[in-house]
Amino acid sequence: MGLGRHVRSAMRRFGRDEDGSMIIFAMFLMLLMLIVGGMAVDLMRFETNRSRLQATLDRAVLAAADLDQTLPPRGVVEDYFQKAGLYDDLTSITVTQTVNSRTVGATASMGVDTMFMDLVGIRSLEAPGAGEAAEAINDIEIVLVLDVSGSMASNSRLVNLQAAARDFVATILQNDTQNRISIAMVPFNGQVNLGPLLRPKFNVTDLVTTPANVNCVDLPASVYSDQSISRTAAMPATQNADTFSTTNRSNAYYAWNDGATATVVGTNVWCPPSTGNVVRLPARSVATLQANINALTAVGATSINAGMRWGMTLLDPASRPMFNEFIGAGQIPSFYAGRPYDWRRDDTMKVIVLLSDGEHFAEERVNAGYRGATVSDIWRAAGDQNFSRYEASRVDRTNATTLANSRPFWVPHLSQWQARPWNGTSPATNVPYAEGANRRFDVNADGLCNNADDGRGALTSAQACWGQATQQTWGQVWGAVRMHWVAWQLYGRPLGSTSAARVSIADSWMNTFRTQTATTAMDGQLQQMCQRARDENVDVYTISFEAPTNGRTQLGLCATVPSMAYDAAGLQIGVVFRAIAGRINALRLTQ
Repeated sequence: MGLGRHVRSAMRRFGRDEDGSMIIFAMFLMLLMLIVGGMAVDLMRFETNRSRLQATLDRAVLAAADLDQTLPPRGVVEDYFQKAGLYDDLTSITVTQTVNSRTVGATASMGVDTMFMDLVGIRSLEAPGAGEAAEAINDIEIVLVLDVSGSMASNSRLVNLQAAARDFVATILQNDTQNRISIAMVPFNGQVNLGPLLRPKFNVTDLVTTPANVNCVDLPASVYSDQSISRTAAMPATQNADTFSTTNRSNAYYAWNDGATATVVGTNVWCPPSTGNVVRLPARSVATLQANINALTAVGATSINAGMRWGMTLLDPASRPMFNEFIGAGQIPSFYAGRPYDWRRDDTMKVIVLLSDGEHFAEERVNAGYRGATVSDIWRAAGDQNFSRYEASRVDRTNATTLANSRPFWVPHLSQWQARPWNGTSPATNVPYAEGANRRFDVNADGLCNNADDGRGALTSAQACWGQATQQTWGQVWGAVRMHWVAWQLYGRPLGSTSAARVSIADSWMNTFRTQTATTAMDGQLQQMCQRARDENVDVYTISFEAPTNGRTQLGLCATVPSMAYDAAGLQIGVVFRAIAGRINALRLTQ
């Protein structure tokens, strides 16, 4: 009984004792704190993974939207996620392209397993990511540099080119509702005909007035290394001279109007007087551009270097004042104000499409002293148009008798020397040679009857006349006869005592009259300009259109990267132009 009473008393005291409740509460609080702290750890892990996912996504879309990016935008995003080990978390990619912009968006989602939240039934957390980046090119400047040499007439090359180029401009401009795209055109053959608008913007000397539409310039070699073509430095006009066609080198006379050996071959002048093959200023009218393309004709030699040089000039910011002058004169649209924009401008794309079917042909140009209005030593009769030439070394001024007996004028169609220039009538053999002021000739002097005051008084109608001859400018000479004919008939034949001597003299005069630029030098000049284009982030697409080996080589080296160099034959030219238009429209530009 005593023991039971003690047990019952102890149990009553334990029931009334409150010390044990605190332990249970403490255990509950500890468990709660562990759960909350664990949830914080889970959330920190979640945020770390979400931040990593978002950072990868942001970098990926920014790189993919870059207009200088050479890879497909989708592939760029995928590559970023693969390298980050997050490829399986990438859920979507969207790419929007226009002619002058690129927008890339992407989403991703990462599942993060929980350790502590699982205790309350949350087994995982989903970390989302989304981002979008865009880059736009507001303005595009395109120059088509197109070969119109004589060989382009073969195999329907020019016809096929025209069809492809017409389609190209229509494709490029079809969505340009804000006039942000300009297209200019630089046709080239042996030279570049600047046309009546562009040529006066430069300081061109020795202008050719006959025939009309000769508006080419003999560029100095220095312009291929200079930043820009100076508008103030003097540059000679390309002369209307057939320096290429040869002549018959027998000792016989071949008439100046002999089409086979003497007269100028229009296709062999370095600046054919074409109204269609001229530089076309920037435009955005599809109809105007297509009409200009239709006007192209195939004639002349091949100077790809000159075409590229002038193509770069139309993209050169230094040409902006000149463009402003064109705008002021209403010759290009006013919405092109500010062009050409600065090199490497972030929101501007500059493009050259360079096409040739050939390779460089050694350029020939007329030397100083034998151009334009410079007076020659050659005379021409007004009637039958026959030539004669004054040879100063044949004038003997020892005394009056020897002077009078001098015979300084070579008359090739008579194959003889005489005292006066040929004026339509062969003079009597006893007519003396005399010298008047300004080297004018009359019946009492050297044979020219011009009724002009030569220092001895005007001629009267009563005075006999041998007809009339006129001293020619070099421009007049080259416009009438081939350079080879002049060198042979007026220099080689009269001055050479043997066949070999005549050939040597004629060749020497050809070298005096003209200068040749070697094709290797022209190749080098072309590559100088192509490197300049790369340095300035100009995108150069090249098309070798049935070109020979060296032509393909030079064009391939000129392209910005090898993938921008195309070969084409026949109707493939249309496919190539469409591919280039597609690359421009997709802005998959290679720098």
